[in-house]
Amino acid sequence: MIELKNVSKWYGSFQVLTDCSTAIQKGEVVVVCGPSGSGKSTLIKTINALEPFQKGEIWVDGVAVHDPKTNLPKLRSRVGMVFQHFELFPHLSVTENLTIAQIKVLGRSADEAKKRGLKMLDRVGLSAHKDKFPGQLSGGQQQRVAIARALSMDPIVMLFDEPTSALDPEMVGEVLDVMVGLANEGMTMMCVTHEMGFARKVAHRVIFMDVGGKILEDCTREEFFNNLEARQPRTKDFLNKILSH
Repeated sequence: MIELKNVSKWYGSFQVLTDCSTAIQKGEVVVVCGPSGSGKSTLIKTINALEPFQKGEIWVDGVAVHDPKTNLPKLRSRVGMVFQHFELFPHLSVTENLTIAQIKVLGRSADEAKKRGLKMLDRVGLSAHKDKFPGQLSGGQQQRVAIARALSMDPIVMLFDEPTSALDPEMVGEVLDVMVGLANEGMTMMCVTHEMGFARKVAHRVIFMDVGGKILEDCTREEFFNNLEARQPRTKDFLNKILSH
């Protein structure tokens, strides 16, 4: 579903991604973790070309992201993206937030878009809030609306960029529950997250990145968490720090 080959990116002379290669199969859930500044968010944003990259190749469902002739808006309409800070339109109601892209990008009728949007809102447990504005919702609720909005576009893959890091601890669970549900339904997902409990529960694979944007590990969940001896020293150090608490 997603393939990256030797993807590298620079900001000026600073290299933020270094020869990143991986492949994600249909229905696979891959968690990307690592210290701050290791290029995790940048990596996930190159997949739908929100971040340009200078070297390498990326395919999403056979479409070449690196090809200048590729219709990027069309590609992005098929790739669901959930950001750290929700990115909802504050001046639009929840229902309007769910329908605007369906109408403008997919060309759906208002009725069709509303029907699909409300179905996805129900999917994340927030039907009762359809007429509210984002500012009237908690952070966890806003993030669930953002997930519903992405799902309304019928994506072939979902990308999550630290979806819980801006939330109060007690709201994290409600967002992760929705993500676990999606994973269990077979949605192809790539998640940048520090939530190791989520990784242990649903990830098929874990990618560990380190400073300089290098992929140090790309292995199964079992290998990552249970076979520490086979991990790189930097990975062991990271895991020992986070798993000891």
